[in-house]
Amino acid sequence: MSTVSLKQQRIAELAEQSPEMAFTSLAYHMDLDWMLEAYRRTRKDGAVGVDGVTAAEYEQDLVGNLQRLLARAKSGTYRAPPVRRVHIPKGSGNETRPIGIPALEDKILQRAVVLLLEPIYEHDFSESSFGFRPKRSAHQALDAIWQGASRGQGGWILEVDIRKFFDTLDHGHLREMLGHRIRDGVVLRLIGKWLKAGVMEDGSLSFPDAGSPQGGVISPLLANAYLHYVLDVWFDRDVKPRLRGRTWLVRYADDFVMGFTHESDARRVQSVLSKRFEKYGLTIHPDKTRLVPFQRPTPRSRGKGEGPSGRPGTFDFLGFTHYWCRSRRGNWVVKRKTAKDRVRRSIRAIMSWCRQHRHTPVGEQQQKLNQKLQGHYGYYGITGNFLAVKSFQELVKRIWRYWLNRRNRERSLSWELMNRLLQRYPLAPARIIHQCTT
Repeated sequence: MSTVSLKQQRIAELAEQSPEMAFTSLAYHMDLDWMLEAYRRTRKDGAVGVDGVTAAEYEQDLVGNLQRLLARAKSGTYRAPPVRRVHIPKGSGNETRPIGIPALEDKILQRAVVLLLEPIYEHDFSESSFGFRPKRSAHQALDAIWQGASRGQGGWILEVDIRKFFDTLDHGHLREMLGHRIRDGVVLRLIGKWLKAGVMEDGSLSFPDAGSPQGGVISPLLANAYLHYVLDVWFDRDVKPRLRGRTWLVRYADDFVMGFTHESDARRVQSVLSKRFEKYGLTIHPDKTRLVPFQRPTPRSRGKGEGPSGRPGTFDFLGFTHYWCRSRRGNWVVKRKTAKDRVRRSIRAIMSWCRQHRHTPVGEQQQKLNQKLQGHYGYYGITGNFLAVKSFQELVKRIWRYWLNRRNRERSLSWELMNRLLQRYPLAPARIIHQCTT
């Protein structure tokens, strides 16, 4: 076991032994070996920050650069450079999500601090939290939702959306929350510098009073710590004991759903949730937050509306639509299929790529399309979703033929010729990767 792992193990043991203790001395763990491990875990092929330094350039004097970075961090002379902001499509593609791209040294130092904090917060974080945590994944969150929604006869689902969470995260509240467990001056000073570093967008530098740029290495951990106190602890300690029936929560970063057996409990929580979040500078999106009746269907459930007298509702989470369906044995079970907005977004991306690369050699197109398909299967290929995955593969096949047929004006690529081409350049067949609970 490496010295870094041994140190992390010791930090984790202290966190477990003293769950209320604030760590006053953490930075001394950071040495050259620690920084080398942080660099090893830092992505090398990502976009460059405002300083334009690449990993290849940094590695020309890696040890010297890391030693100087460590000295500046501990002495307090390190200055966090602004984060370069870009925008990527969000949801259906009509909106965009701002992503921050820190400089390489910022990424390395942030990773070093994450290595310090993870052992502490992994002990503290709730079992209901799954996003951006070691040994936890979106598919585990999907399994937890299945278990919660399937238990008994379903119930009511509160689907919640936090409006611009990463842009509105309050720095004052965050520092107070971190102070419960972290009181090391070096660590807190570095986090403060990252929060105040500023944002560079289109050549203009701004200094937001709130928020943590998405894309920063430390942002997911800070977001989890913030919502741990705002939501997870509050839900376990204050909400659950006051409800009549069973309830559960599954959170992935800033996305979460709650389940209730009784409608009255669901509406009580829905009524106080906005006030709870407003107390910490957050806003619940009124249009994207909804209460969904999700009872298991009965023989009387033949109406067209949602609720006990009609068909049960559906809800989307982590790119999947969750719904009730008959199993092969005829029992009602909760199943998941690829959400329509995710299919549309993926298809638009495939269409755009095929249009831009229609004159690329067919073999290279096939190789790239198969990489995209394998990535799609790697996430959406879960038990019960084969038909949706197969349908996506068929759509990709049609899109590919469409743009191959426009390589010239003759439009001569019939389906007979396309099928012969597919024998030579086959697309990756649809398959199930994750054997999730059903």
